[in-house]
Amino acid sequence: MANLELRGVSKDFGANKALRSLDLRIEDGEFFVLLGQTGAGKTTALRVFAGLEKPNDGQVLIDGEDVANWTVAERDVALVLQQYSLYPRLTVRGNLEFPLRSKIRGLNDAEIADRVEKVAKTLQITALLDRKVERLSGGEMQRVSIGRAIVREPRVFLMDEPLSALDAKLRETLRVELKKLHNNLGATFLYVTHDQVEAMSMGDKIGVLNKGKLVQVGTPSEVYNNPCNTFVARSVGTPPMNLVKGALDGSTAVMDANGFCLPVQARNATEGKDLLFGVRPENLVIESGAPVEAKVFDIEDHGVIKILTIEVGANKLHATVSAQMKVSLDETVRFGWKADKVLLFDQATGRNLAAS
Repeated sequence: MANLELRGVSKDFGANKALRSLDLRIEDGEFFVLLGQTGAGKTTALRVFAGLEKPNDGQVLIDGEDVANWTVAERDVALVLQQYSLYPRLTVRGNLEFPLRSKIRGLNDAEIADRVEKVAKTLQITALLDRKVERLSGGEMQRVSIGRAIVREPRVFLMDEPLSALDAKLRETLRVELKKLHNNLGATFLYVTHDQVEAMSMGDKIGVLNKGKLVQVGTPSEVYNNPCNTFVARSVGTPPMNLVKGALDGSTAVMDANGFCLPVQARNATEGKDLLFGVRPENLVIESGAPVEAKVFDIEDHGVIKILTIEVGANKLHATVSAQMKVSLDETVRFGWKADKVLLFDQATGRNLAAS
């Protein structure tokens, strides 16, 4: 296995700066998820690690060694892409055997057969081994694609949105399988995605990337509960964090729009400073007797929960409530929030005032 590191890496494509002095370290055996919107530079970072792109500046290190002049093969990394990259005329067995047939590996037929059988059992594709790839479903093809990576026993797995082309139910199944696979192999995984659900459910660590720069790195819990700025706050969590303009008056948040007030447990804030008060939808409380009146603007029924959009003055806020709550459109409700869960952001910079 191996640790990975980028030190001050920049990569330009003409006028487009894909990576900007990026520093990133992934520990040996870690499942690291690089999360970012389209164009954030996450695929470029992965391709730099793989040796498919050469950085304009900076160092790429594997186990502390500068691999700038190493070939893709010498880096011993396995790529799993959104496109399956399989040989359609070969069987599943043929596709799994193919990377092992290289003379460089020096494996005999018995060793190749043993590796293929083990990988097929791990991915539950043993029954498919003699089937042509062109007769497989999308999920089966992605399993085979992952299997082709595993069978090589590489030091590092690099995965570029491998589940994005699959339907929701299959994505959920393969998320669980990939995480289990990581636990069994103990390998280093770099997983690139724009899907925050994948990031939160799979990663030991998440790195949030924006315009080629790493904004925050932390565990899913750290990034979710203590985002360093409003960009991260809105990037992680569904629905995203509510952000409301206002200022602090003692231990009270005074909102700009419509002038409603709610208590907060203020930390590192200056009274009168222009702030954004951030609160997750699950930390808004809808109940009779709550201090603020609002109107129900929208209702999304998700089975076990409902997501309400409530309107108070110029603000529209999301609240997560029980599916059993009886509520209708345009109904007047009352709400508050959990004061100890409210984050304070500088309105000018977007910085979390409590973040280190």
